[in-house]
Amino acid sequence: MTFASIIVPAFNVEATLRETVKALLAQTYAPFEVIIVDDGSSDKTPRIAAEFLDDPRVRVVRRANRGLAGARNTGISLARGEVIGFCDADDLWLPEKLARHVHHLEVNPHVGVSYSGSALIDGQSALTGHAQRPRLKGVSPTHIFKRNPIGNGSAMVIRRAALNEIAYRPRSETHRDWYFDETFRQSEDIECWLRMSLTTEWVFEGIPELLTQYRINSGGLSANTDRQLAAWERMIEKLSPLNPAFFKVNTPAARAYQLRYLSRRAVSDMDGARALNLSRASLAQSKIPLIEEPVKSVITFVAAAALHFFGPKSLKTMMRLKAPARVSGTVQ
Repeated sequence: MTFASIIVPAFNVEATLRETVKALLAQTYAPFEVIIVDDGSSDKTPRIAAEFLDDPRVRVVRRANRGLAGARNTGISLARGEVIGFCDADDLWLPEKLARHVHHLEVNPHVGVSYSGSALIDGQSALTGHAQRPRLKGVSPTHIFKRNPIGNGSAMVIRRAALNEIAYRPRSETHRDWYFDETFRQSEDIECWLRMSLTTEWVFEGIPELLTQYRINSGGLSANTDRQLAAWERMIEKLSPLNPAFFKVNTPAARAYQLRYLSRRAVSDMDGARALNLSRASLAQSKIPLIEEPVKSVITFVAAAALHFFGPKSLKTMMRLKAPARVSGTVQ
């Protein structure tokens, strides 16, 4: 029996899919399967996925576009594994990643979601020298709400039993359960993790190695900040009835962290006005990010202000002077 399933949502990823699947097939753990879910691609993605069908470990399914949440739900419905991993089609797994997570889950029966840190890579798959080093233990719903310790969609391996506890079937769905909410095209990850943390006893726990390589793509980021924020706010609206007291206490600080994250994304896209407005909004919501993470909060505000008032050249000069070897924490 296949013990582990790895689901690869794939939408117009002809440039990276082949490298991603090759990295997954190099996993040292066995047995496992790779399920590529072609989410209605219009480029060469279907042809590249078909190249791997000679490998009995690979299955490919093509569906009309339903977004990342829909592709993951399709993969889960087809998966035969007792543990299920997700790898976005532009990210990479190190060869030992699956083995490390399976072992982690086997020796810790209370853990439902196992995740790792991630090294950041660029468009050419070169390491940038930066990393996501999330909180690994003692993860509460508050931590998930404020800082999403999983970090990215390719970092986690989940026990099927944990997914089964949050499965539901909306009235419009006749064929399969939902685990991720397909009405979200953004914030689908945090919605799922927070819902699981608030409604089940499963523990979220990380392992310290940087076992995922997470690709950073620049361009067009700040243009999406309004939609990202709207999706995040809708997530709060949806989940608040589960625990109104929790959201009343924690939402201001979590919103401040989210606004700071969006400000950093706007800085990355060189949108100074948007970055500064978001930084100011973050400070107005709550001072907790400034208290808990003063260096990162100050750097974000200064970078946004420098970009807005003095232009990209000043920001690039400041970054050269700062030049950190690596980034700790999550992408927020």
